[in-house]
Amino acid sequence: MGEINWLAVLLGALAFFAVGALWYGVLFAKAWQKAASLSDEKIRSGNLPLIFGLTFLAELVIALTLWHGIARSGASDRAVMMMAIGFGATVMAPALGINYLYLRKTLRHFLIDAGHFIVGMAAMGGVFLLFR
Repeated sequence: MGEINWLAVLLGALAFFAVGALWYGVLFAKAWQKAASLSDEKIRSGNLPLIFGLTFLAELVIALTLWHGIARSGASDRAVMMMAIGFGATVMAPALGINYLYLRKTLRHFLIDAGHFIVGMAAMGGVFLLFR
């Protein structure tokens, strides 16, 4: 399976989470909220600790999967970043796009969310480079 560096996995997931906080909190908060058709009231009504907790758990799974692929491949630094960004751009974003087609989401909504995945994966890859 390749040796797992749990600190790298944890910090990689944390980097992805931090990108999400900036992405949806500072950079695209209002645009995303409008694209998602979510009112301030609807956003406040959610169980935010549960949402954030499950988000971080999912990002841990993603980080573990990416780390596993990197550890097994013996990838160069360049290849690590290609794997991280490539996973976001060629697996996560298209999968999201398929769902958004059926949910009738707008291109704007897709671009905001897909951009988050790609930039979040780049941040995770950058963290992983620190632990090689």
